[in-house]
Amino acid sequence: MSIHIVALGSECPGGVGPGEEPMGQGQLQGGLLWSYLGHGALVGPCDPEGSVNNPAFMEYTSRVFGDVTVVVRDCPSWDLLDSDWASVRKVLEQADILVIKYAVTDKLAFQQVRNGYAPRLRPLLRHWGVPVILVAVGARLNDEGPPCTCPLCASDWSSCVPHSEGLQLSRDLGATYLELPSLNHVFVSRYFGSVLEYFMIQCLKHKAKERPDKRRGNKVNELRPPHLEQPARLPPIRVEESSFSQDMQWLLERGVQFADVAFYSGDCGKELGWAHAAVLCAVSPYFRQLLLGPKTRERPQSRCVCREREGGPHSLLSTWDGSIIDDLPQSDGHVTGRLTRLVVKDPLLCMCLWETLMFIYRGAWEWEHLQEALEEKLKNSLAVAQLMERIRSLLSRDRSSRDTPSARAAQLGPQTLVNLFNSPLYSDVIFMVQGSVLPAHRAVLVARCDVMAAMFSGKYAEARSRVVPIHGVSSDTFLSFLEYLYTDSCCPASVLQAMAVLVCAEMYQVKRLQHLCEVCVCAYLQSMPSRELSSTGISVVRLLRRAKCHNAEQLYIWLLHFIANNYLIFSHKPDFLELSEEEREQVERLRWPSRGYLQELSEYQQRRRKLRKSRCLVM
Repeated sequence: MSIHIVALGSECPGGVGPGEEPMGQGQLQGGLLWSYLGHGALVGPCDPEGSVNNPAFMEYTSRVFGDVTVVVRDCPSWDLLDSDWASVRKVLEQADILVIKYAVTDKLAFQQVRNGYAPRLRPLLRHWGVPVILVAVGARLNDEGPPCTCPLCASDWSSCVPHSEGLQLSRDLGATYLELPSLNHVFVSRYFGSVLEYFMIQCLKHKAKERPDKRRGNKVNELRPPHLEQPARLPPIRVEESSFSQDMQWLLERGVQFADVAFYSGDCGKELGWAHAAVLCAVSPYFRQLLLGPKTRERPQSRCVCREREGGPHSLLSTWDGSIIDDLPQSDGHVTGRLTRLVVKDPLLCMCLWETLMFIYRGAWEWEHLQEALEEKLKNSLAVAQLMERIRSLLSRDRSSRDTPSARAAQLGPQTLVNLFNSPLYSDVIFMVQGSVLPAHRAVLVARCDVMAAMFSGKYAEARSRVVPIHGVSSDTFLSFLEYLYTDSCCPASVLQAMAVLVCAEMYQVKRLQHLCEVCVCAYLQSMPSRELSSTGISVVRLLRRAKCHNAEQLYIWLLHFIANNYLIFSHKPDFLELSEEEREQVERLRWPSRGYLQELSEYQQRRRKLRKSRCLVM
């Protein structure tokens, strides 16, 4: 094999002008490519018949990688190319790699290349797809930046080619850009040589693919194994978008039946709105101190422990003076049908109480939306900034850490209710599941589950009872179901646990939880290797039956494709016979490997055996 390299331009300032003779062998030995090739380079055409007769090019050859011939055609001056552009184009057509050189200190020659010859080369290079290396040789005294006032630096700045201009020219030509401070052996071999050898290796690989292989040509009639297609891609499981914020907003707007906190104006005593103590305490430490503060009967008018702090959030709210003492929390943190009345003492908070409560209920993380709502309501940037500061004081444990990521991390989206999950704080219902006691909050259940809303809002026994028994579901499964209602997430520990939660989600018509369980089942099965699938005690066919029975359509279709993709494993199991006729037809249609491939493989193996026997007889 051979590689043809065409080099254009001169590494030395000035180069060879028009009317001058091309450089001789002495000048050639100081060039870039000659320095790379070393002492093995020989001047003269290696193939006189194939060489192009153009006096502008100096041709010399060498060997790289042991047995690869490198043919270099070097033209030191661009002006010499104008004499016979047709023959120059023939030289460029034979090039495997093109090297363009210029001296950093010769700005006039660079401008000539950029303005005159680059537009002529650009369409040819794009058409041929030849790799190009643009090399800038030399050092600048004043590299980049504004020129100095001294004459020496100013003259250097105006006469040298900046790095940015060389880089732009390389982008226009689609070239690899290199800068060599000098033609030192280290720079030439380490930087230029590495790039040149990379392109030479790529060129050799490309030529090896195009060259016909004699060995393969003798094996045209040899038997080839059948081609096995990849298995069909499993259908995706689509999960509905989270509706946690919308559910909590519905609770604030329409869940008055389960509200146990009322807000009143501090000026006129007018009722401003309703809320739920469980949600307020889960989101805000300040509300937790206010509603669950000192249990003294002597001073029921205020239960805020922040009273001693000057200018603290205690100046925003207080309990109603002379309120009923029976509304104090009991030992288990539950208020039995009592109403806590809070007085809003801050006028700005009084005006924007609804926007503040909406922000808290939607997860206390949409600060930008809250600011927009307050700006639309107050029409005063100073008042908005003051109210935003007070709302932050309501939601932060410590005023000094209210803007830290750790302080806001506990107030993001569904995680606001994580403190209420399986907690007796303000719980007003207890589920009895297989002897386990699971406290919950009707307000959260009603907002998150339509079946729970009908159960606690209608004329059912659960609406009037504090203890609600649950049958047909294990305690772990129902606890996972409640965890989703409070945190909007679910992580079952196994395939069977995920299927159990899926059944519970279908029972209470929580569609998104059902989709999440389907994703978990698919992830667990897909992560099993083939050996574990063949020996596992989990029956995929029975999972298919349960998915169809409990309206998990996406999981049902996915399991059919999963059985078809692993046909050789599941077809030998006894429960494969439990598939219906329609299901078996669909699995047979989608099976991998297909029947046609197995038949072709069998025929190929038979022919191989016959061929081996015939060779043995000949021997």
